Amino acid sequence: MSREHLSYLKELGVDWYVPREARRAQQGSPTAEVAAEVSLMDWETLQRAVAGCALCGLQKTRTQTVFDVGNHQAQWMVIGEAPGADEDAQGEPFVGRAGQLLNNMLKAIGLERSQVFIANILKCRPPNNREPKPEEAAHCTPYLDRQIELIKPRILLAVGRIAAQNLLQTDTPIGRMRGKVYSYGTRQIPVVVTYHPAYLLRSPGEKRKAWADLQFAQEVFGRGHG
Repeated sequence: MSREHLSYLKELGVDWYVPREARRAQQGSPTAEVAAEVSLMDWETLQRAVAGCALCGLQKTRTQTVFDVGNHQAQWMVIGEAPGADEDAQGEPFVGRAGQLLNNMLKAIGLERSQVFIANILKCRPPNNREPKPEEAAHCTPYLDRQIELIKPRILLAVGRIAAQNLLQTDTPIGRMRGKVYSYGTRQIPVVVTYHPAYLLRSPGEKRKAWADLQFAQEVFGRGHG
């Protein structure tokens, strides 16, 4: 991506993010070797690699890994933070009350859960549902990057601050990330940010904002951005 092209994107109001594995390779990170290996995996190999992963230590406290759920031909990909207790028990992302709310959010814009692909930043539940540590997210990043590459979605919906900040490698508050379209990776996949369903359950007054975010995402998808 040339500086000139980046300036064009900026003028159009599109924020560009270099894929994280590329940044690590440029910085000489040890994780770059893992990312290079993972980048060649098919679905079956990738799932086995996640199930057997012991890079960050969370395997000591998890019940099982939570890989993904959904349609491998999906045009929409939803990315959350990490498994909670229900997800850890069932081995599927976004179950329980938060999962039901996510399903309803998707239905509000005409999507069934079976039509989208859902994954998390982390594949293992952090103890007591604490926030992911930076090193944990870094170790899990190649797996998510490969999932995105295999799905090739037309839009990424990042739900929650942790998901958005890790996906886009920024510390911008979620309130300032809403209502903007970001561009991710070499395929320039549009990214839209909204609140996490668990947060909306605690703060139902924010559901109106989440609805606005979903309408915005639908608009971005509809105009074929990226």
